[in-house]
Amino acid sequence: MAAKDRVESVTKALAAANMSATETKSCCKGGPGYATAMDAFLNGPREKLIYVTCIRCNMDGESKKHPDYLSTIDIDPESPTYSQVIHRLPMPYIGDEIHHTGYNACSSCFDNPNKARKYLVLPCLGSDRVYIVDLVTDPKAPRIHHIVEPEEIHAKTGFGMLHTAHCLGSGQIMISSIGDQYRNPKAGFVLLDGEKFNVVGTWEKDRITAQFGYDFWYQPRFNVMVSTEWGAPHKIFKGFNPQDVAEGHYGRFLNVWNWTTHELEQRIDLGPEGLLPLEVRFLHDPDQPHGFVGCALSSSIFHIFRKPDGRWDAEKVIQIPTKKVENWILPECPGLITDILLSLDDKYLYMSNWFHGDIRQYDITNPRKPKLVGQVFLSGLISSDREVKVTADTEMTAQPPPLVLRGVRVEGGPQMLQLSLDGKRLYVTTSLFSVWDKQFYPELAKKGAFMLVVDVDTEKGGLQVNKNFAIDFGKEPLGPALAHEMRYPGGDCTSDIWI
Repeated sequence: MAAKDRVESVTKALAAANMSATETKSCCKGGPGYATAMDAFLNGPREKLIYVTCIRCNMDGESKKHPDYLSTIDIDPESPTYSQVIHRLPMPYIGDEIHHTGYNACSSCFDNPNKARKYLVLPCLGSDRVYIVDLVTDPKAPRIHHIVEPEEIHAKTGFGMLHTAHCLGSGQIMISSIGDQYRNPKAGFVLLDGEKFNVVGTWEKDRITAQFGYDFWYQPRFNVMVSTEWGAPHKIFKGFNPQDVAEGHYGRFLNVWNWTTHELEQRIDLGPEGLLPLEVRFLHDPDQPHGFVGCALSSSIFHIFRKPDGRWDAEKVIQIPTKKVENWILPECPGLITDILLSLDDKYLYMSNWFHGDIRQYDITNPRKPKLVGQVFLSGLISSDREVKVTADTEMTAQPPPLVLRGVRVEGGPQMLQLSLDGKRLYVTTSLFSVWDKQFYPELAKKGAFMLVVDVDTEKGGLQVNKNFAIDFGKEPLGPALAHEMRYPGGDCTSDIWI
């Protein structure tokens, strides 16, 4: 779609959202969530609470291990407990590695008044368990409502290493798998009942799976779902080894599924420029056949689009240059794009370079030609106080200084991202995955992750660290924790899908 047509589409959506707001005075007259993404963008409330998954470092040699937990953080500037962890919900088991989260219901169920966003769904990479957490009884102090044990998941699906959870318009919950119960590659999708949370079975037709799994996004109006690829679980859990990439143990394909028949129809090879395609996001406007995927190891972003013949394709539209370095495992250091997200008005794309340490903001009004409009550094491997020395850099003349907040150096690099509904505040955590945290950022694993806020210029573009907010997970009561995924009680731009 031409840039002019995209602008016209957004203008019409704005007008429709304003009309909808005038008529309903609320975004929640039907089921859960919002009528449209623009309704959420224009009329959604300012966020006051955020839930963050926290993984215990549990370093080798520690006498006592502790379980992962879900933290509740006050993000209301008017509150006396602003920028504080106000509740911690410990899981009942050790070693779950809670990771990404989703909801039992979201905007895909907006037209169903019998559905409500009540529960947070927490799949576990390490244990293959799924926790269902009650957010409604006391939003400031969530509690465990139900546990889907790994034995049930293994028996009914054969899947393990569960990752992304999305609610479906049918009321079911779908969770992607990266492997089987033995940590072999097996990429399919687990279906949970949205009321009792029992395992219904698998989503894909005839149990035909993709080679590797990770994230997914669906667009029913184009009868499509796209899933991405991390790698072989037994390799991932051993730590990153470049040789495993050369031997084909990591992904480079986009898997295109028929949303109606659940069949795998296409595998798009991104080639060596698209290694480790992780997070995938489509435009929030369900009438737009455009999406993006961040390829971690290649440090590139591909634009996903529908061709005139109805098939799908991808083209590289962003490339982060590597930096030649010394004192590191490779002679060149990639950015390692580990997360991307799109603002609800589909104007901006944000991405995190976990190795280089920066977040970038792109104007995607023309999705085929993103324009860099904002950048900010938040520590990373190439900070000036680290032993990694940059010897050649096409973008900068000096290594950036580390980020220090409230007198504490921020360890790790920017990783998970979550944007406010109005697009003005970008929340950031610094942990990727405990095994890789310990490998690439030993001090992060020892001292704990950070959560911080970046203020966003939504008019012209621009990013700036908010010095008034910082959560140091190195100061947690039972020791340092690795903070990862973030969710608001009422939905956000990486969980809700409009159909």
